[in-house]
Amino acid sequence: MAMVFSKVLTADDIENGLSIPGCSLGQLPDQEGLTMSMQVHDRNGQAWTFSCTIKRNDSVGHFLSVGWNKFVRERDLRVDDKVTIHEEAMKKQGSGTWIKVEVKRKIRLFGEDIWADV
Repeated sequence: MAMVFSKVLTADDIENGLSIPGCSLGQLPDQEGLTMSMQVHDRNGQAWTFSCTIKRNDSVGHFLSVGWNKFVRERDLRVDDKVTIHEEAMKKQGSGTWIKVEVKRKIRLFGEDIWADV
């Protein structure tokens, strides 16, 4: 499983959508405003569809804006949770990949910080 992107969430990510720098995803089409859907699976195998739009910002260049409000609400995501997107080869089919989303929350247990699945 190859990690594509990982980020500790900010209030902006929770409220306005996740921003993924284009450099994390390889070459994005140079079409600002282009919209597409990204199908991802969580740790339970549940499929989620994120609406994605290519945007441009002078400080970071092209980035993918991910609309994931339903996922945020249903999984009760919070500021400082960590989201990681992985790409994994499909085992049952000849080719293709699964996009997996993993969310962890830092909790303090017996004086130690650990990351637990959300």
